[in-house]
Amino acid sequence: METFNVHSNQAIEFIEITHQVQNMLQKEDRGDGLVYVFIPHTTAGVTINENADPTVMQDMIADLQRLIPRRQAYYAHREGNSASHFMTSLMGSSVIVPVDGGQVALGTWQGIFLCEFDGPRTRKVHARFIPAGN
Repeated sequence: METFNVHSNQAIEFIEITHQVQNMLQKEDRGDGLVYVFIPHTTAGVTINENADPTVMQDMIADLQRLIPRRQAYYAHREGNSASHFMTSLMGSSVIVPVDGGQVALGTWQGIFLCEFDGPRTRKVHARFIPAGN
């Protein structure tokens, strides 16, 4: 397993990590298989979505904030980040991506994004290559 850090600058932010995952695959001669990407945090997640137009991520953030407001008095969890926990659960903590000839096999407009919901922070990302069976 490989681990790399991602630094966020905003309270809520989607940060593309496709290149870091691809770089991990290129460190060794990797062929076909899968790459498992896991975010070991309760207020940050991971998703795959469009990476061509940044307004897609802006729209996602706006709607997540509309659906799950940060009303601290509303929640029993007094750290003030319950909304961050909910958003993380909606996005999820892991993704699995096919790898073809050592390259992530994403669609033309797809990227892998770390979803920061309680930043700014430094987050860990774990990635593991799983080779294809014979």
